[in-house]
Amino acid sequence: MFHIMSTSYSARFFWLFLVVNFWFTTALADIRSYTFVIRAQPVTRLCQTNDIITVNGQFPGPTLNVTSGDTLVVKVLNYARYDVTIHWHGVRQIRTAWADGPEFITQCPIRPGGSYTYRFTLTDQEGTLWWHAHSSWLRATVYGSLIIYPKEGTKYPFPQPCHEPEPIILGEWWNRNPIDVVNQATQTGAPPNISDAFTINAQPGDLYPCSSSDTYRLSVKAGESYLLRIINAALNAELFFTVADHVLMVVAVDSSYTKLLHTEVVMLGPGQTTDVLLIANKPVGKYYIAARAYASAQGIPFDNTTTTAILDYEGSSSSSPVSPNLPAYNDTQTATQFTTGLRSLGSPDHPVNAPFNIDENLFFTVGLGLLDCPGQPCGGPNGKRSTASMNNVSFVFPKTFSLLQAHYFGIQGVFTKDFPDNPPMQFDYTAQNVSTALWSPVRGTKVKVLKYNSAVQIILQGTSIVSAENHPIHLHGYDFYIVGEGFGNFDPQRDPMTFNLIDPPQRNTVGVPVNGWSAIRFVADNPGIWLMHCHLDVHITWGLAMAFLVENGPHPLARLEAPPLDLPVC
Repeated sequence: MFHIMSTSYSARFFWLFLVVNFWFTTALADIRSYTFVIRAQPVTRLCQTNDIITVNGQFPGPTLNVTSGDTLVVKVLNYARYDVTIHWHGVRQIRTAWADGPEFITQCPIRPGGSYTYRFTLTDQEGTLWWHAHSSWLRATVYGSLIIYPKEGTKYPFPQPCHEPEPIILGEWWNRNPIDVVNQATQTGAPPNISDAFTINAQPGDLYPCSSSDTYRLSVKAGESYLLRIINAALNAELFFTVADHVLMVVAVDSSYTKLLHTEVVMLGPGQTTDVLLIANKPVGKYYIAARAYASAQGIPFDNTTTTAILDYEGSSSSSPVSPNLPAYNDTQTATQFTTGLRSLGSPDHPVNAPFNIDENLFFTVGLGLLDCPGQPCGGPNGKRSTASMNNVSFVFPKTFSLLQAHYFGIQGVFTKDFPDNPPMQFDYTAQNVSTALWSPVRGTKVKVLKYNSAVQIILQGTSIVSAENHPIHLHGYDFYIVGEGFGNFDPQRDPMTFNLIDPPQRNTVGVPVNGWSAIRFVADNPGIWLMHCHLDVHITWGLAMAFLVENGPHPLARLEAPPLDLPVC
């Protein structure tokens, strides 16, 4: 005779099953060990040589090729003169928040001469991610690819490519030391100097001086297909990307598979990745690969140059590449057409799990602002200091302990748990002339507490204070579903009726439209403290950030692991 087991016995059996399954799958995976040596390296670009900070003397840094389920062990030795941390952008870090990397959020920095070993498992993730420094502006040159291949015996859920060339990493180059650039801006209160070039795999391309001979080239065979993994590692620029005369078929974004999307232009915010299939089906010749800024803010200086590489068909005798057709720098229509065309794959092997019922309904304004400068004028607009905020709170990074250390060890006075669920004052967020009384945020180190396994919705509402622009918002420790976006002020009665809960794209970084809003949803199933911030580094420097504190769950596999023994001290 069958009977129903008691609830407590069923729960214990279920969690025992999970533990056994966890250890079984872990035993089948590989441990991949690497060493990152952070040091200065002379590099010549744009006719001059500068000492830049690199990993293992490489620029870009090394590509890590791994398999879903693998455990990564990366020992970082800091031989540079700056503090450093490494962030594994897009890695979920299930229970291993200590390895996430943002300075003073999940760890104190690795001091010059020090070391730290990042150890984490790539659980149920595959696709294109990347890693980068998360200290000051070191990520201008300290970055590289993290490619997670499907487990053995499984295939891509799209037409199999003939070739997989090295990733295409879009970057940004300054003729000055980027640390000096941001330090000068912080001292004066003015916006930082714009970059001198964009790069493709660390090369500016032949439209810049002293750059033709080193322009990156991708050799292809006529009739064959190529999987291009595109990463926007630029510090302060969203970028349009194209290959002249070729159609790109999008198959994944931010390591999440999508339905096929045919496009001639890809738009990537800083931090975002896009995988595309390219078929070399054009006449044999040379074709420009190119990227330029999508600059949505009016009246704000930006780098208006174009970086190029060359798609070179085998057997080509052409000397002049076919020119690309890139959108205008302010072509919001093209940017919107691309982002709203993305859809999750939604297959049995890659299902959509966007939450329908919401436990936490949050509304965050994101935008710029100005602060008074006591005693003397600053270099920002109206003689003030440039700043930025979420819900009128300009985030202040702690200096004595990381947020995660303070949370784990119960250290008081490092942060408060009162980040607001809504802006302190409602106003016409996208009006052309917002009252200057609303331009000055308060400064603070505030977190929002989330219960384990709660379903969260966040409306990210852009504002027009100082200048409206598209903000690429990145959430550490999570992927989320972008269930809606639009222009103007979010309407809580009308706009949810348009939400896509069937096949919304899943990402870790969302572009909040200029003078508009985005709606994201996720389940808070990863305990720890997780930074959410604008991935334009100038804006996180100004305080456009906040953090979530996700509480531990009820069982051992839902609790934050203990900190590593070599966790850097402050």
